[in-house]
Amino acid sequence: MSQNIVLTTGTYDLIKDHVRRKKVTPHEEELLLDELKHATQVLRRNLPEDIVSVNRKVTYKDHVKNEEKTILLVGPEKVKVSKNKISVLSDEGIAMVGYKVGDVVEWPAKKGNLKLEILKVEVEA
Repeated sequence: MSQNIVLTTGTYDLIKDHVRRKKVTPHEEELLLDELKHATQVLRRNLPEDIVSVNRKVTYKDHVKNEEKTILLVGPEKVKVSKNKISVLSDEGIAMVGYKVGDVVEWPAKKGNLKLEILKVEVEA
């Protein structure tokens, strides 16, 4: 991906640790390390409201399945799939984190390539 993503320092560290533990494919590892190298790190309070991040509700369109979905991105320890609380380290989470409303992200996920369009990002109260 050519554009730079914006991450909180905590999310940056979480993804870096995830890659270090070899929880991703070699192709994903290469992409993630490249994204992290060019990422802008900010404090949570300085994170723009239209950026996908932990504790934000994200509405996106899956162009492969042709469906819209709204999820709450959470840390790995707070996942509740039945309540649409999805880990930032899931395929969808790792693909979209750091991107903003309007971006279309293509990602080589384990269960097939993703093409996700970020439609809306809401900050959870």
